[in-house]
Amino acid sequence: MTPNITDVEEEKRHFSNVIATFHKYTQYSLTANNRRRRDLFTLPKADQDLLASLGYKEKLNLVDDAILANAAFLNQIVANPEIFGHDVDDEDGAVESLEPVGHSHSHDTEHAHSHSHSHSHGSHSGFHSNPKPYKPSDFDMDKLRSTLKQFVRDWSEEGKEEREACYGPMKDALLHHFASSSDEDRKKLRVLIPGAGLGRLAYDVAKLGFACQGNEFSHYMLLASFFILNRTDEIKKYTIYPYVHSFSNVYSRSTMLRAISIPDVLPSDLPPGSDFSLVAGDFEEIYGSEVDEGEEPHSGQWNAILTCFFIDTAKNIVNYMRIIHRILAPGGVWINLGPLLWHFENNNTNDPSVELDLEEVKALARTIGFELRNESTVDTTYTNNSEGMLGYVYHAAFWTATKIQAE
Repeated sequence: MTPNITDVEEEKRHFSNVIATFHKYTQYSLTANNRRRRDLFTLPKADQDLLASLGYKEKLNLVDDAILANAAFLNQIVANPEIFGHDVDDEDGAVESLEPVGHSHSHDTEHAHSHSHSHSHGSHSGFHSNPKPYKPSDFDMDKLRSTLKQFVRDWSEEGKEEREACYGPMKDALLHHFASSSDEDRKKLRVLIPGAGLGRLAYDVAKLGFACQGNEFSHYMLLASFFILNRTDEIKKYTIYPYVHSFSNVYSRSTMLRAISIPDVLPSDLPPGSDFSLVAGDFEEIYGSEVDEGEEPHSGQWNAILTCFFIDTAKNIVNYMRIIHRILAPGGVWINLGPLLWHFENNNTNDPSVELDLEEVKALARTIGFELRNESTVDTTYTNNSEGMLGYVYHAAFWTATKIQAE
């Protein structure tokens, strides 16, 4: 589906604002930390002295250092945004936009929820404006902080236990479904992963020898995944400090300031001839629309579809399932794992939202034409701080499903 000029302009505006958010991370985060210093000086002198004896000022200085280290890493990610086809002049070229509101699976200690409503359509240019410089909101910065935590989940040794709780059962189910396929045949089996995030599950599937395509629409995720997958030439090349942005529910200074090294594997370390790609854009627009001239047909073309913490991003779950059913090949498998934190529930952007309970979701899947098997519950976290005092546990639904062929 070819986007109209309004879509192109809105996408460029959103992309510019995301770039601005990356660039403004340093100022925003240091200002927030400096507010703690100002608050300290409002206390009685005796109280200040007591806190000084605990090393509180020194801790604030260490947090500043960690923020600067994060900023250096984030600035590398957006050093060349033109690779995405957008002519972003600088961070001050971004424009004011409305703030979307929704839910994400990532829980910060501030109890904030976020969800991006952006859409990517490929390379566009020609949109110019002269607005006032964009000032990133708390919502924008929450998404950027969540991106740092996503690096922990997908590309660090510290995140292995959490991600394998989700990715492990899905990879096992994929291998089981195609157990009779030879290594050579496996290269021809096409696996789609919508909502691919930073791309680790897609990478792992490609590492198993399948032809794998990830799909993602968040510009935060797309910028970060491109960087880690294409700009990394050694294991543990980068060091980030994802837990320095909140002082709540912290056991100790060392847990808050702990460094995370990424990546834990070399992303380029794939079997020779591997077919691995990431496609930017909205799942429904790319895989659910009528095929335009020159676009890739998808109907019946995917041997497996893996949805991890994805189906609850739907505005209309019926359409998600119809698309999955339509693009699955005969004998293909849909493997799902995730909760039902409906991202558009109670949104203030006038987006439609259909929220079903788990029994209704499964009944809908059967009605659309799936046979569900291997149903179970997987207790798991999502970008959880394993050394913090607070954690959220999802009782995630897992199943495999095959398409029932029309008689």
